[in-house]
Amino acid sequence: MNNSQQRGTTGRSQVRRAELIAIGRKLFADTSYDALNMDDIAKHAGVAKGLIYYYFKSKRGYYLAIVEDSVAELVARAGGESDVPNAERVRGTIDGYLHYAEHHQAAYRTIVTGGVGSDSEVLAIRDAVREELIAAIAEGAYGRRTVPPLARLALVGWLSGVEGSTLDWIGSADGLPDGLPDGPLGAPGRPDRAGFGALLVRTLRATLTVIEEFVPECPAPPAAEDELRGSDQRGGGLRGDDLAPVTGSA
Repeated sequence: MNNSQQRGTTGRSQVRRAELIAIGRKLFADTSYDALNMDDIAKHAGVAKGLIYYYFKSKRGYYLAIVEDSVAELVARAGGESDVPNAERVRGTIDGYLHYAEHHQAAYRTIVTGGVGSDSEVLAIRDAVREELIAAIAEGAYGRRTVPPLARLALVGWLSGVEGSTLDWIGSADGLPDGLPDGPLGAPGRPDRAGFGALLVRTLRATLTVIEEFVPECPAPPAAEDELRGSDQRGGGLRGDDLAPVTGSA
């Protein structure tokens, strides 16, 4: 936990601290870390610089608090509901993950790429969120948060692919042709969240099928029709057969 979180434990202080973090998320979304100094931050926040130092001690502490707040929101959104069938929970996890990436693009890039340079604390935060997401997928697929090492490696490989393709999906100023706005809506032919989510769910199904071949104690969850019926209202329109095996019928 970032040391700055030890400050501001009263209700009023927590509100003020949350306000400063919200302001910081917007600032760092539009401006690089190195381009902002504490005077700039205080000016945009409309507060004395000393108040920011009180809560966060330094610009780096402030930045780490913002990253941690972003991670907490990503994990909460991806966590989904716990009292739904496993297949539906997996879909909800993926859709929540993509919803966050779509609506918080700068924060998502920071989380996935490790933030400022090779900052070890930001990298540790990134690794922690990856572990939480892998555990959430395992729980949705198998009903437990821990799996054998080989199964875990397969899920790590799938998640790494999700991160890379999601970065490409949300786009970047350097990655899109000149004249196109940042984000998926600006790129011709780029799929919407429902279409991209369906693709990720199907590739996960393929990964779970391969895991079952190598780790028989981790059978791929069934894609029974009664478990999937009605799911087209969740996940931004994901179809009920999204968890069907890649080959063969559900």
